Amino acid sequence: MSNKEVKAALKSAREAIRNKEYKEALKHCKAVLKQEKNNYNAWVFIGLAAAELEQPDQAKGAYKKAIELEPNQLLAWQGLANLYEKSNQTDVKGDLADVYKKLLELYGSGDKQKWCDVCNKLVELYHQEKKYLEVAETWQKLITIKREEGAEKAELHQLWKRMIQLLADSAQSQDNKTLQMLLNAFEEAVNSADPVPSEDHQNLYKDFIQCLSKFPHETTKLEKACDDMIALYPTVSYPLEVLCLHFIESGVVSEEALHRFSKLLEMDSSSSPGIIGFGIKCLQEKKYEEAVKSLTEGLKKASQCLGAWHYLAEAQMKIHKHRNAVLSCNQGNCLLIERASAVLHLFMQSSQCGLCTVGRCWQQPYSFAFRSLAACAGVSWKDDIFLQISQELLLSHPDLAEAHALEGFIHYSQKKYEQAERSFQNAIERRAGTAEYHQYLGLTYWFMSDETKKDKGKTLTHFLKAAKLDSYLGSVFCYLGNYYRDIAGDKSRARGCYKKAFELDGTDEESGTAAVDLSVELGDMDTALSILNEVTEKANAGTVKWAWLHRGLYYLRTGQPSQAVADLQAALRADPKDSNCWESLGEAYFGRGSYATALKAFKKASELNPELVYSIYRAAAVEQILGKHENAIATYQEILKKTEEYVPALKGNFVPLFKAVNFLSGKSVAVATKHRPDISSLWKLLGDTCTSVHVISPAKVNVQVLGLLLGKNEGKQMLKKNELLRLGGRCYGRALKLMPLPNIWCDLGINYYRQAEHLTAVDADMNEISELLEKSLQCLKKAVRLDSKNHLYWNALGVVASCSAIGNYALAQHSFIKSVQAEQINVVAWTNLGVLYLVTGNIEQAHEAFKVAQSLEPSYLLCWIGQALIAETVGSYDTMDLFRHTTELSMHTEGAKGYAHWVCSTLQDKDNRNTEVYLYNIVQMNAIPAAQVVMTKYTERNPDDASTFTMLGYLSEYMDLKRQAKDAYERSSLSSFSVKVFLFLHAIGECDKAIEVYTSIPLTDFDGIVGVALAYFKKGLLQESIKAYEKALSVAESEQDKAHILTALAIIEYKQNKVDAAKTLLFKCSLKEPSTESLKVLCTLGLVKQDVTLATAALKELLKHEKGKDGIYERCLIASGVYALQGRNVAVQREVSKAIHRYGGAMAGNIAHALDSSYGKEVLLNVAVNQLAAGCHMLKDQRENPLKNIQKAIHLCPGDYNPAAWAVLMAACHTENTVVCLNNTQPKRTGLEMTLVSTISAKKNNLPRNYIQTLEDWSLCQAITSLEETGRISEAEALCTKGLKSCPEHPALFLLLRQVQCKQLLQTHKELPDTILEELRKTVMTSSSVAAWQWLAKVYQSQGMMVGAEMCYRKSLQLASQQGSWSGKLSSLLRLAMLALEICMANVPNEHWPSLVQEATTEALKLSPCPLASLLQALLQYNRKMGARETRRMLERVVYQPGNPESIVSVARWYLLQHLYAKDDYELIDVLVENAKANGDVRALELNKKLSSSA
Repeated sequence: MSNKEVKAALKSAREAIRNKEYKEALKHCKAVLKQEKNNYNAWVFIGLAAAELEQPDQAKGAYKKAIELEPNQLLAWQGLANLYEKSNQTDVKGDLADVYKKLLELYGSGDKQKWCDVCNKLVELYHQEKKYLEVAETWQKLITIKREEGAEKAELHQLWKRMIQLLADSAQSQDNKTLQMLLNAFEEAVNSADPVPSEDHQNLYKDFIQCLSKFPHETTKLEKACDDMIALYPTVSYPLEVLCLHFIESGVVSEEALHRFSKLLEMDSSSSPGIIGFGIKCLQEKKYEEAVKSLTEGLKKASQCLGAWHYLAEAQMKIHKHRNAVLSCNQGNCLLIERASAVLHLFMQSSQCGLCTVGRCWQQPYSFAFRSLAACAGVSWKDDIFLQISQELLLSHPDLAEAHALEGFIHYSQKKYEQAERSFQNAIERRAGTAEYHQYLGLTYWFMSDETKKDKGKTLTHFLKAAKLDSYLGSVFCYLGNYYRDIAGDKSRARGCYKKAFELDGTDEESGTAAVDLSVELGDMDTALSILNEVTEKANAGTVKWAWLHRGLYYLRTGQPSQAVADLQAALRADPKDSNCWESLGEAYFGRGSYATALKAFKKASELNPELVYSIYRAAAVEQILGKHENAIATYQEILKKTEEYVPALKGNFVPLFKAVNFLSGKSVAVATKHRPDISSLWKLLGDTCTSVHVISPAKVNVQVLGLLLGKNEGKQMLKKNELLRLGGRCYGRALKLMPLPNIWCDLGINYYRQAEHLTAVDADMNEISELLEKSLQCLKKAVRLDSKNHLYWNALGVVASCSAIGNYALAQHSFIKSVQAEQINVVAWTNLGVLYLVTGNIEQAHEAFKVAQSLEPSYLLCWIGQALIAETVGSYDTMDLFRHTTELSMHTEGAKGYAHWVCSTLQDKDNRNTEVYLYNIVQMNAIPAAQVVMTKYTERNPDDASTFTMLGYLSEYMDLKRQAKDAYERSSLSSFSVKVFLFLHAIGECDKAIEVYTSIPLTDFDGIVGVALAYFKKGLLQESIKAYEKALSVAESEQDKAHILTALAIIEYKQNKVDAAKTLLFKCSLKEPSTESLKVLCTLGLVKQDVTLATAALKELLKHEKGKDGIYERCLIASGVYALQGRNVAVQREVSKAIHRYGGAMAGNIAHALDSSYGKEVLLNVAVNQLAAGCHMLKDQRENPLKNIQKAIHLCPGDYNPAAWAVLMAACHTENTVVCLNNTQPKRTGLEMTLVSTISAKKNNLPRNYIQTLEDWSLCQAITSLEETGRISEAEALCTKGLKSCPEHPALFLLLRQVQCKQLLQTHKELPDTILEELRKTVMTSSSVAAWQWLAKVYQSQGMMVGAEMCYRKSLQLASQQGSWSGKLSSLLRLAMLALEICMANVPNEHWPSLVQEATTEALKLSPCPLASLLQALLQYNRKMGARETRRMLERVVYQPGNPESIVSVARWYLLQHLYAKDDYELIDVLVENAKANGDVRALELNKKLSSSA
């Protein structure tokens, strides 16, 4: 190919590339290369075409070949650069840099713009690879080129800024050359900025200074840059802050630095570096507290300043805040903690290090830090290792003061005081200016002996020297306080020392306590209170117990019990086990009148420390105030057994024992009044005792009193209640003559009020009552005048002024308000004020007053009674609930009577049974037993209130407590309620007594007359019954009542064989408003007399008036009888079928049996089957049960009878055996299984084969089950095997076989292997039986596999739901709940199981009102909160609910008895025991014996 052809080919290749025909271009280039292998342009074109065709390797090779041919030609280098730039491979970046550098060389003498472009690309490449030195050098060349070209200042400025950006990304990793180039770039940028000053220039300067601050060796440049910026921008604080931080971190604080700190604070008083600098200045000036304050404040915003943490730690060490210093060192990674750790390490391993090293460390001023660290590390100074170290240290450094001090510390800790004295003296000789040495030498003298302790020249001198050398050493001031207090007896100076010590160390409890105690002794209460206030204001919850306790005691002493309560509670939060604090809290509660809470506090104190006799005594005193006299007496006597001469207990025991016969005539009283008549408190005590009888019924007060107390020399006299109260008044009078105190005036006023109260109750002369009340008023006014700040006096005055006989409501209101003002936490006064407003008709004010009382003490009973009375007044639905709450809080006559009244009123309303109010207040709240219990308590205390006995009888009757109801009715003296007595006597079958009651009272009430008529009828006195019914007819008001009476008269006429007269009376009933009873009687009369017309007409009317479940049995029986009389057998079947479908089969079977005895066999069979389905057995009904009925059926025709009868007999026997086993008796019908199976197989009777096979299979399975349950395992297994031989594919038999075999294994009480469990699971998996899954769950449960058992029960529940089995669902839910409850009772900490019990029982109760589900819920509550009120309520609901099975009730009764004993509720225990006796619950009675004996 000629040159012309080569050029043409290259031209064609160029055109092809231009037209993007790269393959064509390659062809042309290859053609050229065949002719000329070293053609530069051909290789370049190949590289370009290959690159475009995405063949980078070929392109790279072509370009490199061209470069080899012409290394200084641009085209190949440019192409190679473009190729590398497009490549995503990281390994080409190094080659790309080399290409760029070659291009820079080639462009250097030519195109400057392209040179700059390539330079930019090279810099970016270096920057990506973090080659900062290359970046700096390359960019520097770019700036040089631009400068040579005469670039403008602004362009150069931007280039310098760009260089800063490129190099500032990772300044810490740059080498010195790069750093210098960066700093040079900053300088050039700063100098080239325009205009100056400006915001951009200012920001650039900040960045420059910030960069300089990162390099400690550039201090000179940093200072110059900061100074230059300050000169340009004098109002900007940033450069000064950086400079100050530099001085702080450098650790060298010169005069210049201090000047800079001051100047910065002048510019910005909130600047952190400035504040830190001021703190450093204070540290240098030995103003340590100011230094700590400033440094701490500055570090809040500059926490990264490590140097500042070092200064703070140093300042804290100076004022002996060692713990804080350690924390500061940790924050700042300071040398202090490191040096202390190193010294500790060297000392612990001294045998392996040179003593000179130890000496050098010890010479550092960190010896006390070392001691602190050693203590923190758990190292004891008594360890021999320290003695060895100190000896070695002394040998190597005999002149080292710290070495002698260390030896002294060791001897001091080992109580070798003489050796310690010498060591500390040696240390002081070598370094006399160390305060700790003098302090410990003083302590050595303090503990050495009494002589050295009292020697001023020793102990006191060294303490004073230590205090003088280090005025921040708080412990030495504490020791000085001890010296002045215990040795010198100078309390004032001691107080000053303690106060100084506490100011230096606010955590020093000893100093603070001593300062407060001495201030109180010196009468300086303001100082004591200021110390306590300062401490408590700064304290966190649960800290500084001593301060809270001392301030609480201060408030207690100064008569401020409410404030004392708050402080003592705070003290207890810090230490809940402090019995003394509980005792003080009890006194505070007592002081403000919260007696119930005070009692709890005193009891808690005595529980924590049984040796606190005073707490026990105060608890008894509070019980005495609350009227719990028996408990108070027992407690006093318990104290006296331990401490016979404990005077407060003797005094306290005297008061409540007024119940004991002849106590006031006892020897102690006689001696006291005869020999010491001048003791006012004794006469007051006698007055209190006499007055306290006001709470007792007059019939029960009959006390023998010494004649000495009545003004007679000898003898005794029996006093009634009014005489005893008058004696109390005279005793108060005698006490007032001896000491006219306001509290005795108050007691006398209350005594007069109690006398008037008693006289009012017995209807005495009103003049005498008025006179007593006036005296009472005057006495209380006198008490108030003497002490107007006592809230109790004001309250008593208000009570007397508000009584009806005085009626001075304005004075009463004023008194109650004054009482509240005197003591804000005054629940009694607020309640009394509420009662006053309620009496005067101010309902809203009354409600607000009671509301305040409730907020002050939610357990205070009377304010709740007030709210209940308000609710009753306004007709609120909450009335009964409020009264119920009062009975739960405590027993009170008003609350008990109110609750019982509302319960009885609600029960008498027959139309509200399905309302939400009735279901909640009566059913859910278990109201009837609760009201019956409180009425029992009420009648014991108030035996003269006839109406309450009536309510008690009514409630007992509802609970089926017939004997209690009868006794209550008989004790009622109201004639109208004697009718109720009569009716109840008749209801319980005592007709003779009922008639006797009738003859003793005039009966005018309709119910009473009807009742006696029925009693006459039951006794066979028909004529008397007719007369009574006719009398009732004359007083009957409603047509319904008249119809009932006419029906009863018709029955009596029929009894006398007067059928026509009976018909006439029954027709008369149906004329106006026929009753269902009269229609039933008329229809029955038609059936008896075979009168189809009469029976049909009566039935037609009956079906119009009676629908639903009420009377279904009678209605179905009558209708079936009428249809049978009409000869409509199909109608009879339909009627019975309806009854079976709607209401169950047992009743329908009974109807069929009653209708036609000719089909007795079949009927009895059906009856038995239906009774079995309904759960009937002999224990429920001895006369009518499935076993008797099926026996009758078989006896009627034993030979050719349906084999189903024998199957039913087998089921009935199994049922009875199961029942007797549940009642712990032996089965009576055993060994019949094989006989019955054989009989069923033998009775073919030409019945269908499938029918016979089903019966045989069922009987075989039933027999195996019976054998297994009676323990005859081998027989059951043999029977299973025999059955499987005849029918190997029978799944039920195979499952039974596995169950029998498993039972044998379970009886060994060994863990079942996994293989067996898997086999059992596979067996059950093939079954669709609910019982099979339940059995597998029990197996899992026996193996402790509770989760597996739960899954099985859930599977059985799922199957039962799919099969529509109601009984299967219920049993699965109950078994699931029992499984979860068993785990809960084992106290397994898992919330899943309690929630599972709740879930399963709730679902079970949705299916049926199941007593067992209610019991399981109650037991769950018992397990969770055994002593809770809800526990009692739920258990009582199971125990007292009529109709619950005794087996379930017995379990609930057992747990309820334990709950009641835990709550000491003996009245409820008595009721429960009576219930157990009535139901023959031997187990509960035995438990009661055990618990009562242990109690």
